[in-house]
Amino acid sequence: MYFDRTHSPTDTPMKSILLIDHGSRRDEANYMMVCMANLVQHLVGETAAVRFAHMEICEPTIEQGFAACVEAGADEVIAFPYMLSPGRHSTSDIPSMVGKAAARFPGVSYRVVPAFGVHEHLADVVLSRAGIARARQLPDDPTGCCWDPEHSNGACGDACPAKALVPTR
Repeated sequence: MYFDRTHSPTDTPMKSILLIDHGSRRDEANYMMVCMANLVQHLVGETAAVRFAHMEICEPTIEQGFAACVEAGADEVIAFPYMLSPGRHSTSDIPSMVGKAAARFPGVSYRVVPAFGVHEHLADVVLSRAGIARARQLPDDPTGCCWDPEHSNGACGDACPAKALVPTR
């Protein structure tokens, strides 16, 4: 299901999404990344190439995954840590590993986006798996809505509806 294009310097820029999980000794867990990459590729169509990699334990490695993005014609690689929280792997280890992989391709830009964090669609997945229907919708003005107002420091990341209210340091 992978999308590839013959790429030349006169082509318009193409982005690639590199999904990165931890990697597992369980084949079933690793195969899930193949399915997710194919699903995202289907949704994005031919506007971007989608590849996957594992941080450790198995292949493709981040270096191999980044190279696969470039081989597919990417001018920009967007690395997505396929992890729930902004822990050490998604905020430090993966960005460092992606930076090392990118060094082999000086003409290709890259960025590492935040992990899933708190997001309405993830809450919907939790409810769906639990077999419980949503009882409420989010407020029309989510900037005044915080899921932990006593302790919030913007820890929800980009998905924090109150992020605009948190002072920057």
